[in-house]
Amino acid sequence: MPILNVKISAEPSPELVTAVSELLLDLTTSILHKRRELTAIAIDFVPPEHWVVGGKTLAEQHKRSVYFDIKIVDGTNTKDEKAAYVAAAFDAFGRLLGDLHEESYIYVQDVRPEAYGYGGRTQEFRYISSKL
Repeated sequence: MPILNVKISAEPSPELVTAVSELLLDLTTSILHKRRELTAIAIDFVPPEHWVVGGKTLAEQHKRSVYFDIKIVDGTNTKDEKAAYVAAAFDAFGRLLGDLHEESYIYVQDVRPEAYGYGGRTQEFRYISSKL
């Protein structure tokens, strides 16, 4: 049910797609308690020469960076779970990518259940249907 949109300052490779996918699936299931089989991930690669922080490209700074957002239904996770997720993801991407720039962002986006869903049904619809 969650979807993650990921941007990574790196050259694309099947190995990196697999590593990033597994990293995010593991964190999303273990910390946010989301179902692995319903988690979708879209990954975009941005050349370090095209990613600018503070007026300098990441290539000039010899750094890597990541930005990703994850959409989850509002009220399904605590502040502590979200904070733990952000911290664990930042650390994991640092290990995976190398010298990670401090200006790497992770956005856990709480969305309203009546405005979010998959398969043509909102999460609110799914919740109400499960109670009937």
